[in-house]
Amino acid sequence: MEGTAYKRVLIKLSGEALGVEGKDFSQQAFEETAKSLIRIAQAGVEIALVIGAGNLWRGRRGPEMDRPTADYMGMLATVINALYMKDVLNRLGRGALPGGADLEARVQSAFPIGPVCDPFSRDEALLHLSQKRIVLFAAGTGHPFFSTDTTAALRAAEIGADALLMAKNVDFIYDDDPRENPDAKRFEDLSFQEALRLNLKVMDASAFAICQESALPILCFGLREPENLVRAAKGQRVGTLVHA
Repeated sequence: MEGTAYKRVLIKLSGEALGVEGKDFSQQAFEETAKSLIRIAQAGVEIALVIGAGNLWRGRRGPEMDRPTADYMGMLATVINALYMKDVLNRLGRGALPGGADLEARVQSAFPIGPVCDPFSRDEALLHLSQKRIVLFAAGTGHPFFSTDTTAALRAAEIGADALLMAKNVDFIYDDDPRENPDAKRFEDLSFQEALRLNLKVMDASAFAICQESALPILCFGLREPENLVRAAKGQRVGTLVHA
């Protein structure tokens, strides 16, 4: 893959897009996505990942449910998705790097989970990235009331990523849900100020704000077409670009 635009990216994967009709796991979706990630790594791009939990858990089950409890359940669901993706990457990445080296993946959790995965460490994450390992950041920020979008923006800023690639279950940013409103307006180019002013729901305002402060461009695109991941890493225009 020639013409790679970035040295290091953080990719936010929609959990919902990795499921079957928004539920459970799709082995095919995980494997196709992993193959695209391997192609990007083979081009020399350093990759960090944050995976949502929409295929397993989305918010509270009714207004009577305690919000922090629901959020912690969502964080644990992201760990499950990260472990699954790590397993797929380690299996498909055997001998995938130049010289026949294995592509390895590591999971870091925002709160300790014993032998399951490593605790989050910026220094360790940077070391893994420099050694061409894929790092998966799981368990959100470790605190309730923050989405995985905010986690992705925060981790991307922490590791000095060149771009935040948001692989969603929709192909562009819209001013409304295009699955429910066929007249929803599609955006191909937005400034951070426009995204915040329009209160677009594709990402949390806090995620937009973190990226704006860090001058970190965001590319939002659909994950249903696996080739979009490769195109995005090459700097090609897929989806919506949000920038300063």
